[in-house]
Amino acid sequence: MMNEWPERLVLVGAGKMGAAMAAGWLAGGLAASSLTILEPNPSDEIAGLAASRGVALNPAAPTPPDVLALAVKPQSLDAVAPQIAPLAGERTLVLSILAGKTIANLRARLPGARAVVRAMPNTPAAIGRGVTAAFASAAVTHEQRLWTEWLLGAVGAFHWLDDEAAIEAVTAISGGGPAYVFALTEALAAAAVSLGLPADLAMSLARGTVEGAGELMRREPGTPPSVLRGNVTSPGGTTAAALAVLQGNDGLDALMARAAAAARARAGEMAG
Repeated sequence: MMNEWPERLVLVGAGKMGAAMAAGWLAGGLAASSLTILEPNPSDEIAGLAASRGVALNPAAPTPPDVLALAVKPQSLDAVAPQIAPLAGERTLVLSILAGKTIANLRARLPGARAVVRAMPNTPAAIGRGVTAAFASAAVTHEQRLWTEWLLGAVGAFHWLDDEAAIEAVTAISGGGPAYVFALTEALAAAAVSLGLPADLAMSLARGTVEGAGELMRREPGTPPSVLRGNVTSPGGTTAAALAVLQGNDGLDALMARAAAAARARAGEMAG
């Protein structure tokens, strides 16, 4: 039977997302001896992980692995590519989470790359609650697709895409979505302050409300958000009055659509 995990995996870049993925992989069953991390400025967390688990950190000359996972900042790719290009062998799966960097971009910078998966996770991967969608190039084998599912599924929900262009929309929705939710929390707290509540209480109410609403959706996966919203909204009541503002012609739906469109456009600009 095929191994669930690749025998050798090199992670390039161990910032917030890279570190979250590494921790998820190890927690999910990847052998520490199978993982190598290349990070010129490792955080205390990554240094501690490497020391405590026996993960190789910045070895002198790693050889081409089964999986080369790219988690550097997209704007750093040009600088990093010459150093890591030798690691992209003909049998290596290149797994990229770089926003805006297409498969064509990656192959141009890593000439040896054949099998490439382009993925977009989000930051709740740090607690195993991420959402990731990915597109595989035609050269990706069945085994490599399974590796992708195991690696990205270890940090949350995973979805395959049929069209690489859909990655830009995923980036705009789930990729940046946690920031939108945090911004909503800040706005809710600011509104509470404007109504006369103390700042500490306002933030506590806002955070607790967002956390509770999210947990309610998680526990009732078969219930549409529209139904959950309706359960809170009495006709002619206070919530209905607020929703009349939020759902007006220039309200939340239109604002979110413009925000997502701006994010998708920026993702396209980052390509190349």
